[in-house]
Amino acid sequence: MEIVGTLKTKFDTQRVSDRFQKREFILTTEANTPYPQHLSFQVTQDKCNILDQYNDGEEIKVQFNLRGREWNGPQGVKYFNTLEAWRIEKMNGSNSSSSQNQSSNNNYNAPEAPPVFSGNIGDNDDLPF
Repeated sequence: MEIVGTLKTKFDTQRVSDRFQKREFILTTEANTPYPQHLSFQVTQDKCNILDQYNDGEEIKVQFNLRGREWNGPQGVKYFNTLEAWRIEKMNGSNSSSSQNQSSNNNYNAPEAPPVFSGNIGDNDDLPF
């Protein structure tokens, strides 16, 4: 999944255990509406430092996985969701990987619409070739 928004804030890296660390950040979407959405994402392990290159207020595209888990506690079963980011890009095109993707896409001239079958309806063959 992917979403575009404005980086509202990023938090410090939290070391949960000797083998696990995470870092959370807030992405604001629908900022020009009466009800902007502030979504909490996290990055884990070696991806924690990718947030260092982005500043609050920058428009970014986040690619993420939606994770869910069940927890059995004293008050019963509860469910939790996590938006786990695995790739972040600036939307202004200054990211080198996105500029490479754009230049490689320019070499490929994809048709704007799929081809339309123009055979006769009375044909017994239902395949368009």
